[in-house]
Amino acid sequence: MTSDASIRVAASADAAAVRDIYAPFCESTAVTFEETVPAEAEVADRIASTLERHPWLVCEIDGAVVGYAYAGPLRKRRAYEWVVELSVYVADSARGAGVGRGLYESLFAVLERQGIRDAYAVTTVPNPETERFHERLGFERLVDFPAIGYTQGEWQDVAWWRRPLAEKTEPPERPRPFPAVREDDDWETLVRTGEDSLELS
Repeated sequence: MTSDASIRVAASADAAAVRDIYAPFCESTAVTFEETVPAEAEVADRIASTLERHPWLVCEIDGAVVGYAYAGPLRKRRAYEWVVELSVYVADSARGAGVGRGLYESLFAVLERQGIRDAYAVTTVPNPETERFHERLGFERLVDFPAIGYTQGEWQDVAWWRRPLAEKTEPPERPRPFPAVREDDDWETLVRTGEDSLELS
């Protein structure tokens, strides 16, 4: 039987599922430097506040959220508003199904429509699977920071990655807020850009 899959905008009602996906990364890995699993209400607040300006997407398979990805500001000052930092997390049950790739491809399409020029990602290293994932999706590894953070009982190295999304013009038009992009006539097609990368049986 063929699975039913989709990529859509997250909602506060997805907070429990998002928390369940995120929790193991906090509890038993150094992937995120957040050591305490946030409460469901905190996750709902994070989703809502992100959506005020940037996309937060989820991937559903057969009605269950199995992964999510979002963009946020790299720094707070206005000069940085053309760049974002990305995060993506996939449930163990959905690994190998192209969920991470699909989410990122949809995220790239939305961010480019907003007018974002570059996307950055920060990863703990070594992490060969994550490193290969970002390389395959066109990220350039910019710089490594050795022993920059202490978590999970040891000092952790971190790498910064960059993926260009659009050419830089002078002067650039200010990025469009995410809610404005959702009003575009082709929005449904845009947000589902990455669905072709989902590898489902």
